[in-house]
Amino acid sequence: MERFLDAYIERMRPYFPGFPGETAHEIASAFLAFKFGLYANAVRECTHAIGLIPGGDSSGALKKALEIIRANAQDRDNSLVTADPGVAFSESELRYVAITIPPEKAEDPGTLNLDNALILVYVVALITSPDDEETMGEHRRLIVRMLTDYKKALGLE
Repeated sequence: MERFLDAYIERMRPYFPGFPGETAHEIASAFLAFKFGLYANAVRECTHAIGLIPGGDSSGALKKALEIIRANAQDRDNSLVTADPGVAFSESELRYVAITIPPEKAEDPGTLNLDNALILVYVVALITSPDDEETMGEHRRLIVRMLTDYKKALGLE
């Protein structure tokens, strides 16, 4: 799945050539806050990052990813267990996600959306934030594990 992740990073690179340093750092901070269970911080970071990202097709998918993370962080911060917080990628945004599987193969669509959101935000932060590159690199194994969970559904076994 390492090669799958590398290919996905290269596939996303042209869509996310760069953001101002503050924007890129906010994107990385949103990922890290969620990953470390700092859900109130994740909500704040996602909201701030969404406001900094300019418009465009790929930016719409990134904003949606941050909205998905924010919705999940809000639920967790409020000690709610919601299988699907009601925010999902649109059909046109799916071309920017790492894991595209038929709906009937998705055992848990809410988790699939969250995983895709986390992977997209991770990759964009890795691509656009040189200041956070080392920190993001430390979490590569987490992303590879997430992708491995979908190996069979992706037909890669």
